[in-house]
Amino acid sequence: MRVGIIGTGAISNLHAKVYRNIGYEVVCCTDIFAEAGQKFADQNGCEFVKTYQEVCNHPKIDYVDVCTFPNFRLEPVLACAASKKHIQVQKPIATNLATARAMIDTARKAGIILGVVSQHRFDDSSRFLIKAITEGRLGKILQADAYVKWYRSPEYYSRPIKGSWDVEGGGALINQAVHQVDVLSWLIGPVKEVFGYWQLGAMHKIQSEDVITAMLRYANGAQGVIQASTAFWPGYSERIEIHGAKGTAMLTGDKLTTWDVRDDAGEPAPVESLSQSGASDPMAIPLTPIERQFQDFGGAIASGKQPLVSGEEGYRALELVLSVYESCRTGQKVSIG
Repeated sequence: MRVGIIGTGAISNLHAKVYRNIGYEVVCCTDIFAEAGQKFADQNGCEFVKTYQEVCNHPKIDYVDVCTFPNFRLEPVLACAASKKHIQVQKPIATNLATARAMIDTARKAGIILGVVSQHRFDDSSRFLIKAITEGRLGKILQADAYVKWYRSPEYYSRPIKGSWDVEGGGALINQAVHQVDVLSWLIGPVKEVFGYWQLGAMHKIQSEDVITAMLRYANGAQGVIQASTAFWPGYSERIEIHGAKGTAMLTGDKLTTWDVRDDAGEPAPVESLSQSGASDPMAIPLTPIERQFQDFGGAIASGKQPLVSGEEGYRALELVLSVYESCRTGQKVSIG
């Protein structure tokens, strides 16, 4: 696969490394800061072009990888729709549901594939767990929680756009914990009701939340909690806890660290104690799940099928996040769907 990258900030360098690992070619790139874009191009042996439209229209690429802040999403999707190029965007899919829906509809009408980067579905641990839950090994699911108690330094938030509502769409929930929101939705199914509390700028000088807690009720009757923060020094590995009538499974970072299931007779659970996490360093994340997701997206292009994390899946995660925000603002329980 041949890729064009829009936005050459920190995450694009990680993407470029992943592409090299899996044998995809980065053909071209662009950035609003030409010097930074040219530096990325020089480092990765690709062509620098001046505008995102040139990337989306480039004759030598198979798809576009959007590595920008989440307030820039619909524009490249529209350009890719016109040029019939497939497109993958960083999480979250957008900062609001209207834009996300427009992206999905535009891609569908144009016959192009839209994907959202959410690589934790491709961890060995979560892939084991989705199979185990589907097979009923945990029994009826009673509770499903996510805890993302991370730390980000004042320097991380030194740019005014970081943690802003208009550019990033919010703080710890939409930017850090959205991965766990996606995994919970994938493992357990849709959430029907939420109620949340937040602290805006509790520790950092930002507009949005750096501490937030939400209670959930899933469509299947299970309950849950999501806690997300970037204020808890020094930062702790994220956890997902699934409690069923037959037992409990816990994911810590990228690993399955607990599997306590009564009278379990399935394949051995891949329980490990050491995990990788971006708890205190945004770039300290394992590459293998990202490699698998990019290969899944390439496979979707080749087969004409939807990727595992499609635009619709990205929409569902964003809908839950924004419903929690609405509850925090209003002090009211919010129903979804």
